[in-house]
Amino acid sequence: MVKKRILSIVLAAVFLVSSSGCNNGESSSNSTLSDIQDSVSGDGLSDDLKSEPYLYEQELNVIDDKYRTFYEVFVYSFADSNNDGIGDINGLTQNLDYISDMGFNGIWLMPINPSSTYHKYDVDDYYSIDPAYGTIDDFKNFLNECDKRGIRVIMDLVLNHTSEDNPWFKNAVEAIKNKDFDNQYIDYYHFSEGRPNSGTYYSAGVNNWYYEAMFWSEMPDLNLDNELLRKDLEDVMKYWLDMGVGGFRLDAAKEYFSGKPQKNIEVLKWITDYCRSIKEDVYLVAEVWEGFTEMKEYYQSGIDSLFNFAFSQESGIITRTIKSTALTDSPKQFASKMEMVGEKISEEYEKAIDASFFTNHDTARAAGYFYGDDAKIKMAGAINVLMSGTSFVYYGEEIGMSGSGRDENKRAPFVWSDEGSEFDTKGPTEMETVTHSFSGMKEQLEDENSILNYYKRVIRLRNENPEIARGSVTALDISEDNRICAIKKTYQGSEIYLIYNISEEEKTISLDNTEIKDKLIRGYASSNGRAVTLENNEVYIPPYSIVIFK
Repeated sequence: MVKKRILSIVLAAVFLVSSSGCNNGESSSNSTLSDIQDSVSGDGLSDDLKSEPYLYEQELNVIDDKYRTFYEVFVYSFADSNNDGIGDINGLTQNLDYISDMGFNGIWLMPINPSSTYHKYDVDDYYSIDPAYGTIDDFKNFLNECDKRGIRVIMDLVLNHTSEDNPWFKNAVEAIKNKDFDNQYIDYYHFSEGRPNSGTYYSAGVNNWYYEAMFWSEMPDLNLDNELLRKDLEDVMKYWLDMGVGGFRLDAAKEYFSGKPQKNIEVLKWITDYCRSIKEDVYLVAEVWEGFTEMKEYYQSGIDSLFNFAFSQESGIITRTIKSTALTDSPKQFASKMEMVGEKISEEYEKAIDASFFTNHDTARAAGYFYGDDAKIKMAGAINVLMSGTSFVYYGEEIGMSGSGRDENKRAPFVWSDEGSEFDTKGPTEMETVTHSFSGMKEQLEDENSILNYYKRVIRLRNENPEIARGSVTALDISEDNRICAIKKTYQGSEIYLIYNISEEEKTISLDNTEIKDKLIRGYASSNGRAVTLENNEVYIPPYSIVIFK
C-alpha cells in the first residue's frame, strides 16, 4: 500500500508539471501510472504524509431544481451584525459567501417570526420578523442576495400551534371571558369547557375553560379543521411566497392531529396544493418524526419531501452502519437500504424526493456520536450529503461543533474563529458550557485536511455530478468484505458508481468481474487526505473514504 501511495504522489508531480490545469482528471492519472511504476521505489517518501494532491476536480453542474443541498441556520446563534450578542438577518447576509463557497444552494431558516422565546417556535405574528433579528427590509435584502448566489430559502412554518401572545389566541380568550361564543377565533383552537379526559390541556384562566397544548402550556394548538383558520394561514403562506421565499419546512406535521395520520396527510395535501397554486416550483419538506414505514405514508399527500429520520441521529442507520461490528447494519447492507428508500417512497408518490439529514436543532451533534473521531464524523457527513434527494446539513456540523443535552446546547454559537470574530453571538441564555473538540471555521479553512474542507469536497462532488442527488440507486455486490458498500446511481441514462470504505483500514478492491470494470475515477473524499488510486482495475481506498467512478 505504501508503494501505491508514493506512486500517486509522484504521479501528481508529473501531472502538475505536464498539464495546464485540466479539470477532467479521469484519464491522466490512470494512463501515466504504469509508465512510471518501475522507476519508483518505496524509499525516500514518508508514509506519514497527511494529504496528497487531488487531481479530479470537475466542472460544476448545478441544476436549478428542488434537489438541493440545504444549510440549516439558527439565526439567533449564527452571526451578529450589531454587537448585541444575538445573531440576525444582516449577519447572515454578510456571510452568504461562506455558505455559497461551501457549495450549499439552499438555506433552511429556523423560525424568524416575532416570539418571546429564544427558539421562536411559538409565533406571535406570522407577518413580521422578530425585532432581534431585524426588519422586513433586512429580510428582503437577504432574499435578494441569496437569489444572486442561486440559493433557495425555505422558512420554518409553524402551523401546529401559536404563541399564547398571538392575537388570535388572545382574542379567543377574551371572547370566552365575555361569553361571545360567536367569535371566530375561539374555533381556531381546541377549547373545552371542563378539562377533557384525554389530551394535554391547560386552564384558559376563565372559569372552567381549558385549551389544548401538546408541547407546552404557552403554545396552544391550532384547530386545522377550521376553514376560516385555513384561509388566514393561506394568506400567510402567500405573503411569504410572494416576497420571494422558495418554500417551507413544516414543523411538527404528525401532531396536527396527533395519532391520526390520515388527517395529517389531508392537511399536508391542502398545504401542498395551495402553495403550488401560488408558486409552481415551491419546495415543501415536512417534519414527520416517525420510523420509515410510518413516515413514507405521508408522501400520499403529494408533498415534495419528508425528513428521513430513520437514517439520522445517534441511533439511526448511518451511525449504526459506521459503528457496526456485526453482519447486521454492515456497510455492505447499507447499499440495499439506500436502494430501498427510493423504491418505497416512490410507491407512495412518484415525484417524492427523500430529505436526508444527519443532525438538526433537536438532536445531539455528530461529534458526540463518535467521541471526537474526525474520520467517522467526516464519513457520516459524506454519507448524508451523498444520499439521493435533497440533503440538509445543520450549521456547525461542517466544523465538528459539539452540543448535547438540553436544546440550548444543541443550538450553540457558530465558531467563526478560535481567536474570536466580529460575528460572534452569545447563544441562548440557558445554554450550558459547550466545549468544542475542533477549531473554528477560519482555522479549518486553512487546514486542507479539516472536517470543513472534507465537507466542502463532498458537497462539490454532489454539485459536479447531478446523478448523486437525482439518481435512482442500485445496490452492488463487488466484494466479500462487509465493510465495503457499493452502489450505482442512474439519472437520465447516465450512470455513476460510488464505493464506500466504511472502516478504519485501507482497502484494495478488485473491480474485475464487476460492472465498474474499466470505469475511471471521477472524484473521491478521503478522511485522512490520502489519495485513492486505480491500477489494473484494482482500486486502493483509504480508511473512511468514498470514491466515485464514471
